Amino acid sequence: MLLTELLHPGILEALAGAGHGARVLLADGHYPASTATGERARTVHLNLAPGTLDVTTVLDVLLRALPVESAQVMVPPEGEPEPAAIAEYRSMLAPVPLDTLGRFEFYDAARSPDLALVVVTADIRTYANLLLTIGVRAEGTLTPR
Repeated sequence: MLLTELLHPGILEALAGAGHGARVLLADGHYPASTATGERARTVHLNLAPGTLDVTTVLDVLLRALPVESAQVMVPPEGEPEPAAIAEYRSMLAPVPLDTLGRFEFYDAARSPDLALVVVTADIRTYANLLLTIGVRAEGTLTPR
């Protein structure tokens, strides 16, 4: 039995094979995961029913399982208000930098060969997509026995 609260075997496998600089895409329920992701990425579907599991919930668990170096969000066209999800991510990730990308720039970033994992959620919020870059584990951060 694992001591971590992250128990999903597909997610654990993909993260174990990822290293510094690899990326993880947390996709909302609207994201075109079959066409706008890196071809080598492992895709895990957690979208059983609309709204049952959102990006924020997945992010909360992942932040206790891996170091995050930077993050990117998809933003709506200029002139539209910032979605509430983005402010939520900024708060959860602080002090990690959160960069903004337009829709098609975000798709291009998610098609990177560095994308190791795609987690498709049932998040029904628009522009709730989040692209994380894995950092390095600091010395002395071993889990106590």
